[in-house]
Amino acid sequence: MVEALVISNIVLWILVVVLALLVFALTRQVGILHERVAPAGALQPTSGPKVGELTEAIELTDLVGSKLSIGGADSDGLASFVLFISPSCPVCKSLVPTAKALVNSEKSRIRLIFASDGAESEKELDRHRAYVKDLRIDDYPYVLSELLGMTYHVSKLPFALLIGRDGSLHNKGLVNTREHMESLIESMDSGIATVQEYVGAQSQSEKPEYKTSAMEQSS
Repeated sequence: MVEALVISNIVLWILVVVLALLVFALTRQVGILHERVAPAGALQPTSGPKVGELTEAIELTDLVGSKLSIGGADSDGLASFVLFISPSCPVCKSLVPTAKALVNSEKSRIRLIFASDGAESEKELDRHRAYVKDLRIDDYPYVLSELLGMTYHVSKLPFALLIGRDGSLHNKGLVNTREHMESLIESMDSGIATVQEYVGAQSQSEKPEYKTSAMEQSS
């Protein structure tokens, strides 16, 4: 009886050690995969203004009647982060606090603007006013404009674009996470439009330079 108990304990300890080794190996593999998998940036549409192009100013009026211009060179020297949202978009509501926190950390050089489709009736306007109040974005410009969405070919939400202070379009695309929105700002700092381009540039720079020998050069 005692021998059987000792043997069972030994077997259990062996299993525990084996499982611990397996967990360690799996953890290491997950870390390696995390390093190899490229970060996901905003999904850029192929239509509409191209990244790097100069944008034209669109004169608009926000929900409270204030005039503002989106596109073109900014007189205040600020870049414009425009987030397209809608009361009918559940993802948008969860993303708004993230956008506020992200842009507020960059408020010395970036302004945040919310945009949505145009409203054709007073009832729709009231819906948007209630939406703004619910999201607590009263302190930010909120514009209703079909022209703005059509200009940048916004077909799905949430959608964001970043226009530099000089009026150039730094980046645009569908955004569902903070990482997506950060990729827009990163593109402005790095000058690289997409994460894919960044990964490609990194892989090219890491390739060993091939040098020909004197014998090869003389042949």
